[in-house]
Amino acid sequence: MTLEPAMSLEGRVALMTAAGSGIGRASALAVASLGASVMVTDINADSARDVADRIVSAGGRARHMALDVAQEEQIAAAVAAAVSAFGRLDILHNNAAYQGADAIEGDIDVVSMTVDFWNRMMAVNLTSHMLGCKHAIPAMLENGGGSIINTASMYGLAAYQAMPCYGISKAGVAMLTKYVAASHGKRGIRCNAIAPAVILTEGVKRFLPQELVDMNESHAALPYLGKPEDVASMVAFLASDAARFISGQVIAIDGGTTAQLPTVTAARALAEKARTHGR
Repeated sequence: MTLEPAMSLEGRVALMTAAGSGIGRASALAVASLGASVMVTDINADSARDVADRIVSAGGRARHMALDVAQEEQIAAAVAAAVSAFGRLDILHNNAAYQGADAIEGDIDVVSMTVDFWNRMMAVNLTSHMLGCKHAIPAMLENGGGSIINTASMYGLAAYQAMPCYGISKAGVAMLTKYVAASHGKRGIRCNAIAPAVILTEGVKRFLPQELVDMNESHAALPYLGKPEDVASMVAFLASDAARFISGQVIAIDGGTTAQLPTVTAARALAEKARTHGR
């Protein structure tokens, strides 16, 4: 098997959630570029339409619809719409994450957290991924299986000093991924998760203070942060037959951040100071 045909998604159908911007948009464009027909969904219908129009303008096949992933009936409808539009379902990218106005200030620590906030974030970050799997798997089995890619996070692999609800929800996504892979693998379902670090999406550039961007860059092993396209490349790979023997994995896309001891950045600064003083 050579790489180019193995990466082809011709004849495949993908349902992409939160695909109107950022990682979701880049991933939808990536799988479309490999030949997949794409159902582009987002809570913002206009954003979903823009991505679908871009795919069609490039010669691909795409439809769009508004989707609130906190509503099970809407997830079921999105799966049905993808099958109705394109005849099958082969790929699911569960990508939605809670973006409410209180997503940061409501997630400081467990002492100050409200149950209402906890439930809202879990509904979008974790329960929606379960519901996506619940409704997509039967459709995929109609054609012998498929590939599910869940978006977890670096913050679900190790604890941060804040954002406990976000991190716990993403850790749940990682374990959901393993359970789906274990329980449905023999029927042809592959399930993997990606765990990005801070990625330079439009939202990050707009809302994250520059000092926090710089902090995350300084703690990466590479000299730069990732772009949405860096994550999308892995999504497209996992969707394809090039990844046919990969399942149940949580793949960090973090520039080497989680590969290092937390003292590496400070040690690097000390080493640089020693070199400077030794001159």
